Formats: sequence, structure tokens, C-alpha cells
Amino acid sequence: MLSRKARVTSKGQITIPREVRQMLGVRAGDALLFEGSEEGVRVRPVREKSPFAKYRGIGNPGVPSGRKAAVEHLRELRGR
Repeated sequence: MLSRKARVTSKGQITIPREVRQMLGVRAGDALLFEGSEEGVRVRPVREKSPFAKYRGIGNPGVPSGRKAAVEHLRELRGR
């Protein structure tokens, strides 16, 4: 379990320790969500889109995305 300290400035700002930023996968300008519960406060990054979206479709050059296109491509490969 990782444990790091941070100080709150008079403006309510903190510097997130490098190890924590790396664990969360956040960089400058990214948004964080603070969720409070009876157990404490939970911090997690806000993802606008999937981190894998940029890789979608790179494994199938020339095949459009979507299930219908994939099925048609497979039928062509099988000669049907």
C-alpha cells in the first residue's frame, strides 16, 4: 500500500506526489474526482473516453469498425 503526504496551501491547493500521479495515470491538466463516504475520501481520475480508444481498429487494417463489418470481413475470408 502506498502512503504519501501532501500539504494544503492557503488557497486550498495540493501537490500530488509523483508516485500517486503515476498510480492514477494522471498528468498536468487532467481532472480528478473526489468521492466521500463513511470510510473516507477516494480519489480517482476522470476519464472522458476510454484510454484504449486510440488503439481501436489498428489490428484490422482495411476493415471498418463495428460488428457488422467484422462479420462481413470474416465471410469474405471464408469464401461465403
